[in-house]
Amino acid sequence: MIEEPSTLYAKLLGETSTIEWKALEKFFAKGELLWVSNDVDLIEAAQAVSQDEAGKVAQWMVEGALDKVSDTQALDFAERDPVLWAVVVSPWILIQERAEN
Repeated sequence: MIEEPSTLYAKLLGETSTIEWKALEKFFAKGELLWVSNDVDLIEAAQAVSQDEAGKVAQWMVEGALDKVSDTQALDFAERDPVLWAVVVSPWILIQERAEN
């Protein structure tokens, strides 16, 4: 059963948290991390993945706004240790670097 978008959005928002890269490294090694650019709302992306909105997800991937975390990104995250936001949409963990104010 698909939840109403606003209810699902609120649920995903409540499950979103900051996390250190070190805690995500094992999920990167398993290929379970998706990176979301700051041009896309992290929760909207998680909702689209959760609801199998293939068209929307594919468009973001074509635009480079959503993709598996690359080796280069992983190395960058390990070196800089930025503040990352994460939300789980099994089997994926979607992450986004916290925007600078």
